[in-house]
Amino acid sequence: MWNQVYDPFGSPVLSTLVAAIPVVTLLVLIATNKVKAHWAAVIALAVALLVVTLGFTMPTGHALRATWLGVITGFFPIGWIILNVIFLYRLTVEKGWFETLQHSIGGISADRRIQLLLIAFAFGAFFEGASGFGTPVAVTGALLIGLGFSPLAASGLSLIANTAPVAYGALGTPIQGLASVTGLDPYLLGAMVGRQLPFFSLIVPFWLIWVFAGWRGMMQVWPAILVTGISFAVPQFLISNYVNPWIVDIGASIISMACLVAFLQVWQPKELWLSAKLRTKDDSAATMAPPPVRTHVATRSEVIWSWVPWVILSVVVAIWGTGWFKALVNPLFTLNFPIEGLHNQIQKVPPVVAAPVKEGAVFAFTYLSYTGTGILIAAVLSAAVMKYSPIRLIKAYLETLWVVRYSLVTIAAMLAIGTLTRYSGVDATLGLAFAQAGFLYPFFGTLLGWLGVALTGSDTASNVLFGGLQKITAEQLGLSPILMGAANSSGGVMGKMIDAQSIVVASTATNWFGHEGSILRFVFWHSIVLACLVGVLVMLQAYVWPFTAMVIH
Repeated sequence: MWNQVYDPFGSPVLSTLVAAIPVVTLLVLIATNKVKAHWAAVIALAVALLVVTLGFTMPTGHALRATWLGVITGFFPIGWIILNVIFLYRLTVEKGWFETLQHSIGGISADRRIQLLLIAFAFGAFFEGASGFGTPVAVTGALLIGLGFSPLAASGLSLIANTAPVAYGALGTPIQGLASVTGLDPYLLGAMVGRQLPFFSLIVPFWLIWVFAGWRGMMQVWPAILVTGISFAVPQFLISNYVNPWIVDIGASIISMACLVAFLQVWQPKELWLSAKLRTKDDSAATMAPPPVRTHVATRSEVIWSWVPWVILSVVVAIWGTGWFKALVNPLFTLNFPIEGLHNQIQKVPPVVAAPVKEGAVFAFTYLSYTGTGILIAAVLSAAVMKYSPIRLIKAYLETLWVVRYSLVTIAAMLAIGTLTRYSGVDATLGLAFAQAGFLYPFFGTLLGWLGVALTGSDTASNVLFGGLQKITAEQLGLSPILMGAANSSGGVMGKMIDAQSIVVASTATNWFGHEGSILRFVFWHSIVLACLVGVLVMLQAYVWPFTAMVIH
């Protein structure tokens, strides 16, 4: 049994600096654009192994086993989702159905700003609610690149848009994870998040269009942006507070898409914005996706059929994300693999937890209930509709596997770093540094959630990592633990756009391999500023009336 050590150098400042080395190494290597993302991840993983074994006294055997657990967790479920959603996308491209789909969306409005609202924000929110774990960025990035958006625009804007819905992603999985480690009521946590994120559901659509088109371009379409934001934010608040936290994104996104499309029947921008490129140095060197060229006008029947694969995908991932489906199949189709030599061999200790807690290390291979499995089934069903032969289908799958091979390596290495940080206690060292903020803790506690998602790539994982710490610290400072638990999740959503696995997903979906650094540089400051704004809101809710009246105790 090994107890985690949170201050191995006898100096909280020095220990925190050392704990940050792997993350800083990873971000610097990616941001320089001089090192390929998969090599950057592997190098950062090697650095992390050195830091946890030499600096934080983690036994080498434990560290290697935690790394292996992270690698297989990277493949299942994250890599499994990416592989299969790209497989479905490539099938629709090969048959020409994706081109028809793009033009049907473009037919709603040729204005690029409206397309971003509809696809990146509203449609992406639906996939976040149904499946999460990279699916929305993969789908919306592919749609935007096919519509002629530049690779950086398709990647970066999809990442910015995929923020406000994240806390309720995969049918409320982050809220459930937060409840499981804090012992707090998931309905209360979901309701509190629903009193924070709707503000940003209003802000993010404006922010998205401002980043893309500038202030003037944003103001030209402000009515459509306002309709999109309000029709998402209001249902997000109402469903989270008066229904449940599981269906928030699905309900809000459907309402938002319907309201935007209906509004466009009576309003269109006076001046169409047809440029699909960003005005940045990184984008000036990007390979522009050629605008789709139509050889014939699609019939109504062809347009309807072009939506069929995505309707199938939506239905399947919605079913796969439900609790009743998981409860039905997991007992029958799950293989549990305890990691010998790691399982229950590490203890979290105070002050991170109230009493010592053993860390389990069991890889649950829930192969049928994985979202990626559902996507694969949807792809096979769609292939049958598109009349693919079995031989061509198998060959197309192998071709997809080859295309995403580096992305899979990168994601596996990223998850290995996140898992290693968790089992070594490095994440807790970073968390404890935030917890020293005292009166400013509501602000820095929110940024702790942001850091957790940036490290792990998952709001769920961040909630599991830091939820207990948020509760303990809040109680010590006389704050509402429900407020700070929710702040961890709400702040975390802004870290989603800079976590390495999301960036890799975006570069893969847009076929812009090797430019992960450009994407990171583009979204980095947006992520920090938006996270700080969430922190300011939580500070107001903690101390300033009438915001304090919103807090659930």
